[in-house]
Amino acid sequence: MNPEARLAELGLTLPTPPAAAGSYVPTVRTGNLLYCAGTVCLCNGQMTHTGQVGKEQTVETAKKSAEVCALNTLANIKAALGSLDRVARIVFVSGFVNAVDNFADSPAVINGASDLFVKVFGDAGKHARAAVAVNGLPRGSTTEVQVVVEVKE
Repeated sequence: MNPEARLAELGLTLPTPPAAAGSYVPTVRTGNLLYCAGTVCLCNGQMTHTGQVGKEQTVETAKKSAEVCALNTLANIKAALGSLDRVARIVFVSGFVNAVDNFADSPAVINGASDLFVKVFGDAGKHARAAVAVNGLPRGSTTEVQVVVEVKE
C-alpha cells in the first residue's frame, strides 16, 4: 500500500514541513541515504507537548509527542523526495525524551515514533534505534526524533 494512503487510512495527515530553526537544513541526501534533522512536536506553529516526562507529561502523552515528531519527519521526507513512495526503508531513529532525572522508560516513549513508521511502511518501517532521556529539548519539547532513510532510485 502507498504510505500516504496508509496515513489517510490511519486518520493522519502530514503537517506543513517544519522550517529549520537554526543554521541547518531539514534534510541532507548523500547517495541513497536521506538524513533528517531532529524534529520536535510542533504542529501548525504550536507545540503539542512541552515539559518533562515524569513531571508535566506521562509516558502515554509523551508517546503521542513522539508520534507528532514522526509526522513532522515524514513531512520533511516528502518535501525532500516528492513522495513517501520513494522511501525504501527507515534505517535508523534517534529519539530524545525530555525527562526527569533517572527516567528509564525512554524506549516506551519513542515507540510512538517507531510504531508509526511500522504502521505506515510495514516491514520497511522497522529500524535500528537509540532512545535516550535528556534534561531539556528545543522549545521545551517533550520529545525530538532524528531519522535516517534509505531512498529508492
